[in-house]
Amino acid sequence: MASVVSSEKDLLKPSLGACNILDNRYVLVIHGGAGTMSKEGSTPEQQGAYKAALSEALRAGHKVLNEGGDAIDAVVAAVTVMEDNPLFNSARGAVFNVDGKIELETSLMLSKPPSLHPEIPATRRGLGLTLLTRAKNPSHLVRALYLSPSLAPHTFLSGSNAENLGESLGETLVDPSYFFTEHRWREHRHGLGLPEEPLPHQGGNSEPSPVPLDQLPTGTVGAVALDIHGCIAALTSTGGRTNKLVGRVGDTPVMGSGFWAEEWKESGWIRRVWNKISLQKQATTAVGVSGTGDGDYFIRQATASTIARRVRYLREPLAKAAQRAVEDLLEDGGIGGVIALDNKGNVAMPLNCPGMYRGVIREDGVPKTAIFSDEEVA
Repeated sequence: MASVVSSEKDLLKPSLGACNILDNRYVLVIHGGAGTMSKEGSTPEQQGAYKAALSEALRAGHKVLNEGGDAIDAVVAAVTVMEDNPLFNSARGAVFNVDGKIELETSLMLSKPPSLHPEIPATRRGLGLTLLTRAKNPSHLVRALYLSPSLAPHTFLSGSNAENLGESLGETLVDPSYFFTEHRWREHRHGLGLPEEPLPHQGGNSEPSPVPLDQLPTGTVGAVALDIHGCIAALTSTGGRTNKLVGRVGDTPVMGSGFWAEEWKESGWIRRVWNKISLQKQATTAVGVSGTGDGDYFIRQATASTIARRVRYLREPLAKAAQRAVEDLLEDGGIGGVIALDNKGNVAMPLNCPGMYRGVIREDGVPKTAIFSDEEVA
């Protein structure tokens, strides 16, 4: 098993001070899944295809942030690119369960309500969706339902009712055959020791798709963004793990496990005295996290919220808190990684496995990406 890889040094640190609307600071970090991909077992063409897709997703989210848009819309823009690309285990490229069906999951959480939707209660926080079978872009569906608290007041919804609610809001539903890709089907059948042919849906969805690096994946796609208003949004989307049991719910829609975002006022007598002397307002810290890997372990350890708790109560730097959480996963046998972001612009992307598709983009608009554990984003 690969040793835990720490955050990517200076590229992940903000070049200036804390983010606020006056200095127009923003940042976007994404992942496309973590697992057992091998540099030796891959081709330059495969690696190039993933990095190009990651860069496209980063640019899509950056466009929103650069125009002063909300973090919620930036993460949806970035994740949509990956959901539409069959290389990634979400939506278009999702894996099959043990019965050869697609069951999708997604989640969204914000540190505070988006600036364009001040009517959203601060207590709304986020929403998880699971067992989706017809949502073309689960990221769009969860955004629509999050912004409709009167229609979907809960924190967790599943199945056809969630999709029907989304359709009533204008979200697109498709026939499940849309999600069929040959390479995922062959992985599913091979993993069960069953014949890979004949292929279902022949002719209905026969366009060629690239061969992914990760075989029998357990990963997800995700994005965390900080906007100029100081809001952090975390969005995650997945097809789950290959040949999961029917009805299995992973960490992606479980608040605190595979996703998290929150903000809090800094407290303590030293902080209060300093604020009084310096005539500063009470400082606010915000954190957002999206995880990828073996979700059962993320659930058992509440990995995403644990990172925020370490930052808040142990006062650990974001990079240290995220690294420790990923180390804890490995100690119990769980592989994966996380992307994490705070409102000072600090980014962490630790992993404990051979690779994690990942990238970051800042105000300069230059996407920086990496795949393998011995790579730094560049």
